[in-house]
Amino acid sequence: MFFIANNTKDAMINRNIKASQVLVIGPNGEQLGVKSIEDALTLAEYAGFDLVCISPKSDPVVCKIMDYNKYKYEKNKKQKEAMKKQKENNLEMKEYRLSPVIDVHDFNTKLKNVSKYLEKGHKIKVTIRFKGRQMAHTDLGKEVLEKFANELSNLSDIEQKPKLDGRSMFMLLAPKK
Repeated sequence: MFFIANNTKDAMINRNIKASQVLVIGPNGEQLGVKSIEDALTLAEYAGFDLVCISPKSDPVVCKIMDYNKYKYEKNKKQKEAMKKQKENNLEMKEYRLSPVIDVHDFNTKLKNVSKYLEKGHKIKVTIRFKGRQMAHTDLGKEVLEKFANELSNLSDIEQKPKLDGRSMFMLLAPKK
């Protein structure tokens, strides 16, 4: 004979509570005192709710009279909200490198990729690295960055304008709210 184990995340309810004496908390949060498990189950049944084990490891096991399905629903809702907030906090900064002499097709490919990330809510750092004699023409790099920002103006705002830092120039784009 096989037994399927109960999910350990779920609280013990009603007849699954193994303690003989329990500290009962009423549906409105009032303490009803230490009672036998039969008395506690009778109280819960009379109130039309379930007896849910809140703290199984305390000396008198603590149980509360509540609607278990509503409790599970609220718990799941809180978990989903926490996951949503965690996801918002984990938005990344994506970096894309361009060249001051980038070709049209490569430029359009980068635009398409960046637009996907902007729609997801990520910030974008666009960098141009100058090599050798290109340092004499940093204005070309600035023009490429400004053109990139203009192409994405419907999806993003410029968070930081193009700025030269050593041999590279960068700009930050943030998704529009």
